[in-house]
Amino acid sequence: MPYSIMLDAGHGGRDPGAVYQGRQEKDDTLNLVLAIGQILQERGIDVEYTRTTDVYETPYEKAMEANNAGVDFFVSIHRNSFPIDNEVSGVESLVYALTGIKYQMALNINEQLEGIGFVNLGVHARPNLVVLRKTKMPAVLVEVGFINSETDNILFDNNFQDIALAIGEGILDTIYMEEEESEPEYYRVQTGAFRNRRYAERLLDELLEQEYPAFIDDTGPYYRVQVGEYDNLNEAAQMERRLKRAGYQTVLVR
Repeated sequence: MPYSIMLDAGHGGRDPGAVYQGRQEKDDTLNLVLAIGQILQERGIDVEYTRTTDVYETPYEKAMEANNAGVDFFVSIHRNSFPIDNEVSGVESLVYALTGIKYQMALNINEQLEGIGFVNLGVHARPNLVVLRKTKMPAVLVEVGFINSETDNILFDNNFQDIALAIGEGILDTIYMEEEESEPEYYRVQTGAFRNRRYAERLLDELLEQEYPAFIDDTGPYYRVQVGEYDNLNEAAQMERRLKRAGYQTVLVR
């Protein structure tokens, strides 16, 4: 089952967000979210959006929309602002608390954006933000540079697609990391791999007659005759030695 994510373009409609020399945060965030969504969809992620046009929803409505959709992750895209123009530049990500997979995702996104050329201002806890407090799934809010920083705007405009890819990669790196950690590691002893199923079944019957816990794994291009499924490497090695003593050619697979 593919992972799902709700992408939120910050602000919208009557709420322009931060504004600098006619540039509006709501436009930058929408354009970037749509680009990120396309990248994630191409990588097999189910993507939903709080908005795909210039409309306004309250932060609470966005959080409830994500909860009702039952998505696995929520990522909100924003542009930052500072009281003095061109005083501060860089990216930062916000999470409810500096723990868990949401924190790791924020770190990964920041690291990827730092590779584009942004100053990495770190990940910070903001438990008072509604889209981080009310969402039931891991949620990250990314401030993609300061809208009143010429340095950040040049980076944003000249590297737009790379920025979208960087955020997408940060999200995907986190998802793949979670998959690797959640999948149990186990070992089998393989005694043969055949293109012809009949040969595999012949070896299987021979092993079963000797009461080995054998089976055929047909998930790949070959019919692989394997024995056991051990979460302990020593146990798998003991079975491999036993099969070798019985005259079988073996290989440990993980």
